[in-house]
Amino acid sequence: MLEDAHFALAGRAVQLIDWDRNHRFCGRCATPTVTRAAERARECPACGLSSYPRIAPAVMALVRRGHKLLLARGPHFPPGMYSALAGFAEPGESLEQCLAREVAEEVGVQVSQIRYFASQPWPFPNSLMVAFHCEWAGGEIRPQDGEIESAGWFDVSQLPTLPSRISIARRLIDSAVSELRGPLE
Repeated sequence: MLEDAHFALAGRAVQLIDWDRNHRFCGRCATPTVTRAAERARECPACGLSSYPRIAPAVMALVRRGHKLLLARGPHFPPGMYSALAGFAEPGESLEQCLAREVAEEVGVQVSQIRYFASQPWPFPNSLMVAFHCEWAGGEIRPQDGEIESAGWFDVSQLPTLPSRISIARRLIDSAVSELRGPLE
């Protein structure tokens, strides 16, 4: 319901309050931490451990196959809504490796021609969503139990209900549709 600028400001506030609340005590020795004056950090006066706000990078992948887009719905989505695939990066993994792994895990297909689209801070939970376009390279759709309720190829002229325009998922989908047939109404 918020404009993009207000959503971004509110999201940043939520992330910083959550970080501050969760780092009141040192993770190493349990001493109460203090706020550093010169930077956004909490420091332990006993052992010197510093804590900074953490960001959890996540990728969003919109897979294209000709004039069709691979969209999926999670069990927590509103009824009838589909979106691009997404997942969190794991330690030691590039964003491109994460994208290929997540798509393979969630729907069983392989991708190629991964192209960066844009990024968006997302406060739930402290994420930085990094969106990519990619092309289908093989495999048949097999939705991952418990993670993906339904997935399918949708022609750009017959798309299901999509996420809100405030989300990077929607902007990613709109850009693919615009490239293939013109802007969404």
